[in-house]
Order: sequence, then C-alpha cells, then structure tokens
Amino acid sequence: QVQLVESGGGSVQTGGSLRLSCAGSGYTYSRNCVGWFRQVPGKEREGVAFISTSRDSIGYADAVKGRFTISQDNSKNTVYLQMNSLKPEDTAMYYCAARAAVDCTSISWRRPNSYTYWGQGTQVTVSS
Repeated sequence: QVQLVESGGGSVQTGGSLRLSCAGSGYTYSRNCVGWFRQVPGKEREGVAFISTSRDSIGYADAVKGRFTISQDNSKNTVYLQMNSLKPEDTAMYYCAARAAVDCTSISWRRPNSYTYWGQGTQVTVSS
C-alpha cells in the first residue's frame, strides 16, 4: 500500500522560507508522478508543482514560479518543495499526491483526480 507523509509546514512571516517534504513508501514502480497541491477552506484544491520521478521533468503553477522549487531524493523516496519569498496568499494546507507508473506530462497534473494517492497534509501559514 502506497503511503505519503508530508512534513515541514509551519508559521512564517512574509518573505520567509519553508521546505516541505513528502516521504513515500510502498511504491512498486520507479516511474511516478508526484504533485504538490494546496487548499484553503472554501476553495478548490490547487496544483502547485509536479515532478516526474524518472525523468525529473518538473512544472509549476504561475503563482509560485520563481519562488518554489520542487526536487527529489530517490534514495529516500522523498519529494521536496522549497518555498521561498512566501506571501500571505500562500497560506494553505499543502498536500502531496502521487500516481504510479506515469509521467506527469502525460496527465493533467493540475487536476486532483489525476492522482491516486494522497498524504494527510501539512499546514503553511504566512503572516504579514
């Protein structure tokens, strides 16, 4: 059974940084798509970034380009989201999601229903 566990959330001031981690276990495929999403109450879950674990292809939502960086450590089955220059509008619950045996460029990576597995989320709060 695939499990995803996020960590690294917290409270920072505007301009601060956080690094989120998504530790995966139970994978049987080496080629997976991992995405980071965020959600605030009353709004739809929003795709933030993706990484294809076999080819290292990555992508970002326009709102975070130049500020967020997604990366992976295959030896630890972990995907990271480095978030710099944080803004109050980045405040949300952040989730990682995965879909096995696909490249992210072959699916609609921004759509939550493109993913099979989800973590429990980690809260990020940015104060002004």
